[in-house]
Amino acid sequence: MVISADDIRTHAQELGFNLVGFIPATPSAHLSHYLAWVEAQHYGEMGYLARSDRVARRRDLSLILPDVRSMIVVGMDYRPYIEDQSILNDPARGRIASYAWHLDYHPVLLTRLHTLASKLGMPSPSNKCYVDTGAILERSHGWQAGLGFIGKNTMLIHPRRGSYFFLGEILTTHEIDTYSVPHAESQCGRCTRCLQACPTDAFPKPYVLDARKCISYHTIENKGWVESSLRSRFGNWVYGCDVCQDVCPWQRFTPHTPPEEFHPANFTTVAPWIVDLLRLDDATFHQLYHSSPIFRIKRERLVRNACIVAGNWGSEEAIAPLKHLLNDPSRYIRGHAMWALGQILKAEAITLIDKALGDEKDHELISELCHTRTMLQPYC
Repeated sequence: MVISADDIRTHAQELGFNLVGFIPATPSAHLSHYLAWVEAQHYGEMGYLARSDRVARRRDLSLILPDVRSMIVVGMDYRPYIEDQSILNDPARGRIASYAWHLDYHPVLLTRLHTLASKLGMPSPSNKCYVDTGAILERSHGWQAGLGFIGKNTMLIHPRRGSYFFLGEILTTHEIDTYSVPHAESQCGRCTRCLQACPTDAFPKPYVLDARKCISYHTIENKGWVESSLRSRFGNWVYGCDVCQDVCPWQRFTPHTPPEEFHPANFTTVAPWIVDLLRLDDATFHQLYHSSPIFRIKRERLVRNACIVAGNWGSEEAIAPLKHLLNDPSRYIRGHAMWALGQILKAEAITLIDKALGDEKDHELISELCHTRTMLQPYC
């Protein structure tokens, strides 16, 4: 069966997809770059990105869907306009990456992809739909499908829409009558704003991201200790980071009319107060974030991140909730809360550390507390 590219485009636009392209189901043209990235272990603790079975699927898409012939790649805008931009940089607030300002995009896009496949007469055995979950190099395939170019910040950038759009894919055993032409390889020119603006120097060179230094990686994927040397560079980011996208000149073309699902209901999902995050319990966390991408990291990681931001904020308003967190069941929350208290109280925090060391039995946390104590010695 051969599917009309015009029909795909029409139905995709009816479903709210702003971008759509079609390519043969061949390996990514940037596969060698991915393999080099894996070899350099830039994936940090995201070991699933380097698993041999995942690497094999990226080499051969037929391991995902036997007899696969084509891939449909779609994009959907997600960043609405926030009139009061000052809240984003308020140190008393924890900033959240704009993709997580409202509903979780995974089910939103996935539902529409299944609907698109149905409208095109593709039964489920003949297709597989993915939204940021399959072993697919989706930005590279998006480039191949003409949806944009790969920027030096590794994002897929459309020259008339910027990079604030989600990607989704349909793998199908059907052919398409006309395939898309790849976009220009790059349109960054001499610009290096994204590389220079990264607070943690996470780009060892253009087009390469070292996740081990990335704020998004640490606030979302890192389940344990955040390297102490990086914490002070987080600013007020508690979930994700938009810095390398925000500074990109191509963002001046970003549309601010995404589907209603991606408009924030209130500032709680854009930049909540730090003291409120520090006081979160499991029930409140569930109530606020059960339908958000933030729900995936659970309360422990979000509060841990809030402790780091509280330390960067440096306000006495955070002292009481941080002291309360010294009794939290999570060793990661206790340790990062103590670090934050050290940032605010300086030498006065040593008394708290010594008391904690006298009571603590967790060897990993003891090591963290000793490190924090050593860092505070110059203030004595």
